[in-house]
Amino acid sequence: MNPSFEDNLAEVRRRIQAACERVGRRPEEVRVLAVSKTRGPDCIREAAASGLMDFGENRVQEAKQKIPLCPTALTWHLIGHLQTNKVKDAVNLFHLIQAVDSLKLLMAIETAAEAAGRVMPVFLEVNVSGESSKFGLTPEAVPGILQAANGLRRVEIQGLLTMPPLAEDPEHARPFFHTLREHRDRWRQETGFELRELSMGMSHDFEIAVEEGATWVRLGSILFGNRNTL
Repeated sequence: MNPSFEDNLAEVRRRIQAACERVGRRPEEVRVLAVSKTRGPDCIREAAASGLMDFGENRVQEAKQKIPLCPTALTWHLIGHLQTNKVKDAVNLFHLIQAVDSLKLLMAIETAAEAAGRVMPVFLEVNVSGESSKFGLTPEAVPGILQAANGLRRVEIQGLLTMPPLAEDPEHARPFFHTLREHRDRWRQETGFELRELSMGMSHDFEIAVEEGATWVRLGSILFGNRNTL
């Protein structure tokens, strides 16, 4: 018999606790974001019944159809690439946008949040690996984005996100997570932004990310099993 979602979550929490103990962190510093793309409302209700409240979607259009069918108390993060023509919907649907990868997008979110009468929490996506196939800001561009954000009223930059290159061995991700944390620590000193959140690590490498300072881990298959469709 396949393990239940509750069993999977318990195992994830055990592994997070062990990773925290290895580096002297507290497990409560690390939050699980359930990556619910392609998962139907029934899966999400089961996850919520197990105690998870934070869910990540990759596509605005899919989320627009799905979120109204899910429990109202959940918190929704947009973790996929956001096009500027979808910003208005994203600001109205999501509680946090995790993958801001340009000043143009940041300004569009500011405008949409102003129109919606809200403050939008965001993370900046940083392409630490320099891979051309990935979205994200270069590390060199981040201080300028933070400087520009000082003048914004409706966007709150709370942290950073990165995705390492795909590799079978999760240890290969460690240098990229470590580098993002080092950048964050330096940018804190240089800019005054707290940048308290680090969104790093997915199902295959989340323990390494926790050891390197992740405060959010984005987990899909390890919780839900093989991907299905709505």
